[in-house]
Amino acid sequence: MATAHLNDITLHYVEDGDPEGAPLVFINSLGTDVRVWDDVLPLLPKGLRIIRFDKRGHGQSDCPPAPYAMGTLVRDTETLLDHLEVKDAVLVGLSIGGMITQGLAVKRLDLVRAMVLSNTAAKIGQPSMWQDRITALQAGGMEALVDNILERWFTKAFRESDAAGVWRQRLLDTPLEGYIGCCHAIAGTDFYTPTSGLRLPTLGIAGSDDGSTPADLVRETTDLVPGSKFKLIRRAGHIPCVEQPETYAEALTHFLQEIGHV
Repeated sequence: MATAHLNDITLHYVEDGDPEGAPLVFINSLGTDVRVWDDVLPLLPKGLRIIRFDKRGHGQSDCPPAPYAMGTLVRDTETLLDHLEVKDAVLVGLSIGGMITQGLAVKRLDLVRAMVLSNTAAKIGQPSMWQDRITALQAGGMEALVDNILERWFTKAFRESDAAGVWRQRLLDTPLEGYIGCCHAIAGTDFYTPTSGLRLPTLGIAGSDDGSTPADLVRETTDLVPGSKFKLIRRAGHIPCVEQPETYAEALTHFLQEIGHV
């Protein structure tokens, strides 16, 4: 287990692939950890330096008290990549990870060569919706919302499979404080204006059955960046890298080849 002690936080991270290869950085969604990418990694081209990490309040990283600000999550990522001496990475951000990706690209273009904005948006939901969710979590813990979350995350077919139980348990294992902290960060974020100023290769990925960030919302955000590409993954919800890893890896590989990163 690798950890990086950065300012006020210790983050858990994992490196795979070629240490000298072109960097590919994955940033997880709310309520998941580095394992959300497990089925995609073996399907990617050889020769990449693949970096995954648990954001604050998730997985094996530190869990400070809520609330968190989006700027803090962006800074954590920035400081980790500086610590690992990464430049010109392709960032793959899922959900809140896609928001962090947008924020980092605006702040540190030297770190971000290209973006994959997966099941995300420049603004997700309204602050009042997030406050309702936070209130429910504070009253009833993750148990109060776990089934509701899984409904937005996955298609009905996947929810009825054996694999769904694993993700239910992982959600329940997510530190409540960390989940709430990141809810606050999403609630306070609107990146429409800064993201529309970006000029870098961008791929948007959406799931046809995503109940959290519908495909039209993902496309709208992707379209903010001129020349961007968009991929819709059918029979997938909010976490297509879990439901359709082959299709996800194929879209990612094609993008990496197109921009000359592999």
